Amino acid sequence: MKGVQYMCDTGGRFFRTSFHSPILRIGLLLGVVVAATGCDKLGLGDNGSPTAPSPPAPGSAIFYTAVGASDAAGVGSSAECVPFTDCPNGMGYVPVTVRALKAQGFTVTSLNGGIPTTVIGPDFGALGAMYGRIIVGSMIETQMPFVQTNATVVTIFAGVNEILTIRAALGGGAGGSDPNAFIDAQVRAFANDYATLLTGIRARAGSPRIVILNVPNAAGMPFMAGASLADRQAAQRMAVGMSKTVVNQLVSSSVTVIDMMCDGRSYAPSNYSSDGLHPNDPGYAFISSEVVKAITQRSYPAPQASCAGMTIVP
Repeated sequence: MKGVQYMCDTGGRFFRTSFHSPILRIGLLLGVVVAATGCDKLGLGDNGSPTAPSPPAPGSAIFYTAVGASDAAGVGSSAECVPFTDCPNGMGYVPVTVRALKAQGFTVTSLNGGIPTTVIGPDFGALGAMYGRIIVGSMIETQMPFVQTNATVVTIFAGVNEILTIRAALGGGAGGSDPNAFIDAQVRAFANDYATLLTGIRARAGSPRIVILNVPNAAGMPFMAGASLADRQAAQRMAVGMSKTVVNQLVSSSVTVIDMMCDGRSYAPSNYSSDGLHPNDPGYAFISSEVVKAITQRSYPAPQASCAGMTIVP
């Protein structure tokens, strides 16, 4: 599998440079999963996680599972990774985080479930299929069942592919005369999927330290620089809804949220690859630096209630 290249265009459609059949691409990625693995309503507070985990002791063992999409696989970096395989030299935020933790003296056993195009739940997969997006499964279906049962740390990054999916649906006429109502309904679906995902992770791993990255405002990311005002306003509504009303509300003694939305580095063109959507090596390095802090520090700042990143477009 060395040299496999995954790409995603600025419309969020997935393609693989060495294969031309969508079915073949889907079969390949799901085959990797099978071969490598052996085949309160919003989850707020500590419900389902009665014991808040402490930061790992210096020099201790960390069992780390990453749940994510192309970002976890490092698409856009100088060294991408194949899902569910060891990728010690990868440049996505997951392998960079593993190396940084090892450099601090921890022993790290990692499982990177990041699959390009993945969405959080099958409902977003079905929505994407209706509007021509290729989506290879969902985190609930293809990653949650394989979280390490002894995981002490789980990271989750979802939201951007869901925004691309909702945009495709709006472009295809979904929402009719009230696109905002459609967007808000999808944000509620995102919340329900997050509750399912967290419940499933805790059912497998007990009480790991869970680190969630909230959703940056897609309207401020380089790939949307040329989009219409209406398109950017819609993307902003999606992202702010997902971050402010869903992910940020998950903060608890066992869940840390990294505030990607209010971090100016999330919008710096220098942190993105040529497609303006996926981070480059410096972009992944900044994400990793925050993940490492969230894993190792006893106290990590809660996401901001308001910031300039929430109102990038009027």
